[in-house]
Amino acid sequence: MALYLIGDVQGCDEALVRLLQYIDFSPSRDTLFMLGDMVNRGPDNAQVLRRLMAFGSSAQCVLGNHDLHLLATSFGARKLNTSDTIQDILNAPDREALLHWLRHQHMAMRVGNVLMVHAGVLPQWTTEKTLALAGEVESILRSDTLGDFIAHMYGGMPNQWDDTLIGHDRLRIIVNAFTRMRYCNAQGAMDFFYKKAPENAPDGLMPWFDLPNRLTQHTVIAFGHWSTLQLPPRADVVCLDDGCLWGGCLTALKLDDVLIKDARLAERLQVKCPQSQDPLK
Repeated sequence: MALYLIGDVQGCDEALVRLLQYIDFSPSRDTLFMLGDMVNRGPDNAQVLRRLMAFGSSAQCVLGNHDLHLLATSFGARKLNTSDTIQDILNAPDREALLHWLRHQHMAMRVGNVLMVHAGVLPQWTTEKTLALAGEVESILRSDTLGDFIAHMYGGMPNQWDDTLIGHDRLRIIVNAFTRMRYCNAQGAMDFFYKKAPENAPDGLMPWFDLPNRLTQHTVIAFGHWSTLQLPPRADVVCLDDGCLWGGCLTALKLDDVLIKDARLAERLQVKCPQSQDPLK
């Protein structure tokens, strides 16, 4: 049995097929953990979801910002952008089955000492709190109140965690951390404006994983979402978004030991992807 973490596919089914062939994936033997943004911007979004659905419990996923955008457009809470390619799902004969499956995925998952999210984890959260907060959002995603939640999901405030937050403000900041976060200030307040690599980040901002006293320092965190990051190998965090959409690679991380303590010890497997989008647009 092998466990694989896979970064942002974003509707690039052809690349996903080649990666699964390269790692010799078998759903009867192995498990995939997808790190979010399964859909959007690529050419074959519905087929990506159908493929993952067919794997049953052998494919488990956290949701990214593009996956939530699909749910929001399906409820009429957001309009399609000019760069969106999720129309194939919205117009599919099995649309409801695809959306139902997506709603029953996760916001965060843990296997052994590896915590999986799409974007990041706020420095004030322990691993256990991260999973508990993910559960709060997951229960809403699977409920009859999803439409009301989505209507209030978007926005950048509040941007700093407070245990006393309730209602839509609480859910919004949880979602933003899990699906949008890249940078925080020293106090742990999220910034959503600067999105490029850290070398030229504005003064006072740092990647969320570099904040001092982050309470998940002793947990390996795997995430996607940040194709421009090019994070050097390090023990505590690993980014698996290698720009598949932009002509980079689709990447899988093989976990030979689910209790892995050092992300540098995991085998990184990649396939080169054709460019589906122009990164300058």
